[in-house]
Amino acid sequence: MRSVDGPGRGSAGHGSARGGVGCDPERGAGTVLVLGIVAAALLLAVGIAALGAAQSARGTAQAAADLGAIAGATALRDGFDPCGTAGAAVARNGAEIASCEVLGGGVVRVAAARAAVGPAGELGGALGSARATARAGPREKGMTWNPDGS
Repeated sequence: MRSVDGPGRGSAGHGSARGGVGCDPERGAGTVLVLGIVAAALLLAVGIAALGAAQSARGTAQAAADLGAIAGATALRDGFDPCGTAGAAVARNGAEIASCEVLGGGVVRVAAARAAVGPAGELGGALGSARATARAGPREKGMTWNPDGS
């Protein structure tokens, strides 16, 4: 007598846990493989986004430090507070002033820092902050500028 399931399939071996007839031990392995590939791709995407956020923060910090140093040196030349002016310029450019030094000869050195906001927004604080320094002012006497670098 034949079963309702079809030819050659009985109820004893179909779907049994002992690996009987009709049971494939690798059934579902493709799903696990696809999930693993998707997880690896997501991890790679988050890593690339974190690197991009760190690079962006570094660029912003460097631009803010450059502009803060120029503003501070200009303020010093004109008789104003160089570090207050540099701090305001750094803040307007999206960073925080870390330090400001007035060096001899009208030169101002500024260090700026900016938090790297990761792919998780503010929760990505594990990236830390980017820091950059710049100096501006008149060049030293006897120093010449050579665009060729030689």
